[in-house]
Amino acid sequence: MSKTRAKTQPKPILNASLPAQFRQFRLALAREPGHPEGDAEVAYIIVAPLDSEDRIDARLWREHRDACRVVRQRPDQQDKHGHLVHRPGGGWAFHYDDGETSVPDDVGYHFADERFVVGEYVSLNEGGKMHTYRVTAVSYL
Repeated sequence: MSKTRAKTQPKPILNASLPAQFRQFRLALAREPGHPEGDAEVAYIIVAPLDSEDRIDARLWREHRDACRVVRQRPDQQDKHGHLVHRPGGGWAFHYDDGETSVPDDVGYHFADERFVVGEYVSLNEGGKMHTYRVTAVSYL
């Protein structure tokens, strides 16, 4: 495998080495102007630990940062792989592994207070524009 490819592909995570609180959850674009029915193909898949109230567990995130990952899916683009990052003040954001910038690309709006259960809605600031997503799936690793 070339060095370039090795840099762009995340290292595999052994699920058995992660605490049981880790989940994979999917966020799909909810109804908004231009998408009256939402869009299941505009989505994020996130791997992160959830606490007993289904909120992102900051303590476990600190212990297992590298395992807290995100994939940004768009129908007309290649998937973007990145990491869940904790911001000053307790906020959460997604930083993609493209090496272009150290600034998070997508920022969760009040993610520290959000519950990640099927049917809940969350908001993301994507390049200065807010979008609402619906949690469509949550599963154990």
